[in-house]
Amino acid sequence: MSDYFLPHLQQLQGYTPGEQPSEGGYIKLNTNENPYPPSPRVLEAIQQTTQDQIGRYPEPLADRFRNQAASILNLSPEWIMTGNGCDDLLTIITRSFADSGKTIRFPYPGYILYETLTKIQNAKQEAIPFLKDWSLNERFLKYSSELGLVFFANPNSPSGILYPKAVISQIIEQLSVPVVIDEAYVDFANTNCMDLVHKHPNLIVTRTLSKSYSLAGLRFGYAVAQPEVIRGMQKVKDSYNCDILSIVGASAAFEDQQWMVDNVKKICQTREHLIAEVRKLGFQIPLSQANFIWCTLDGKPTKQIYEQLRSNKILVRYLQYKGWGDGLRISVGTDEEIEQLLDSLRSIS
Repeated sequence: MSDYFLPHLQQLQGYTPGEQPSEGGYIKLNTNENPYPPSPRVLEAIQQTTQDQIGRYPEPLADRFRNQAASILNLSPEWIMTGNGCDDLLTIITRSFADSGKTIRFPYPGYILYETLTKIQNAKQEAIPFLKDWSLNERFLKYSSELGLVFFANPNSPSGILYPKAVISQIIEQLSVPVVIDEAYVDFANTNCMDLVHKHPNLIVTRTLSKSYSLAGLRFGYAVAQPEVIRGMQKVKDSYNCDILSIVGASAAFEDQQWMVDNVKKICQTREHLIAEVRKLGFQIPLSQANFIWCTLDGKPTKQIYEQLRSNKILVRYLQYKGWGDGLRISVGTDEEIEQLLDSLRSIS
């Protein structure tokens, strides 16, 4: 049957998400989930959903959430589009703007899904390496007539580095194609690029409720762009890409901003403690503004450390990048989880 697949898909290695063990007892610091529960309003809203609502199709555009988000973001709902997680939105964007005759550009190392989406669309990929200090390569800013779409995560994964708004503005202005600023982790940072959407018609900002709002299992994200762009992308999305439970849950979570802010504050405090302690063990760590840190050892592989941690029932993400070597991406858990991680790392070291 494999011969029936399109030729470019036969060669594709699909995106591999972080491990989700079926058995319990693990400390999960491998998929950047929020260690704290979502707002109690989320479960309350889901429980109040009626059988009649579940038996009918949901709002095609998730207007309940769009109206809620619009009031908080100080936008009109027409500037907002929702998706089944941020990955759904990235897929819609890729299908909207790129085909086999176009090039999709993204920085490297970065979110692995960008490469997968490029190959699914049979577009050309341009993965431009960061400089060794994680600063932006000047090649990233060079316009090409074949360029169709640009992805740029801010903060970046795996480094956690946040790039200044001036850098983002330069990317948007110099590359006159759709530019996606993926702000999946931006609530853990000290600034964001949302206000640039008013100035730049080629800018799309994507965000998820999986991280800061503790809704990874609910699968809900949103994109913000000028209304003409949103209307165009709505033609590409599935008819009902967000179900009724995710819509009501996400709306309730977004309504309770203080709950999110309080949890983010705890995670950021734990993150700073984690960075300081892991550096004492000899790891090199960029200054993260996300809910994870990127750990490397100068000239030494980290896979054995990953395996030893796993044998201690502590999961972190082991990643290897061509030309960059390997490292451990460690999600920020609760204080108790991080202390167990540190104890294990000290015993391994």
